[in-house]
Amino acid sequence: MKIKDIMSNEIAYVNSDDSIEKAAQLMKQHNIGSVPVCSQNKVIGIVTDRDIALRSVADGRQNQSVGDIMTQNPVTGTPDMDVHEAARIMGKKQIRRLPVVENNNLVGMVSLGDISVEPILQDNAQHALKNISQPTNRFS
Repeated sequence: MKIKDIMSNEIAYVNSDDSIEKAAQLMKQHNIGSVPVCSQNKVIGIVTDRDIALRSVADGRQNQSVGDIMTQNPVTGTPDMDVHEAARIMGKKQIRRLPVVENNNLVGMVSLGDISVEPILQDNAQHALKNISQPTNRFS
């Protein structure tokens, strides 16, 4: 199975100069935990609810832009990537959501949730989640 078979095609995104508040509002509106950061439809970063909490609010710096707290050069997938490979990468890199790009343009997002609802892929999602749940010191 390919990523294009399970990815979400309607993607909320922000620009690097958008406010953190705008990113949080999009997350709330779409019930998602991260949004890609784009420049002319090219993915240049990703910002998560955790980034907002730890890199902005916890430091008392809510007036920053998305570009100040985003993770730059995020891991991405392609529509023709095998879902098993995507799950392996997500587990290895400890990420729950993978932007999908084609010809350098954002075309979708795939999440562990997308993978886990497919019965034949549930073991992949479970393995990836086990790796994602391992503690790290990314914000140290």
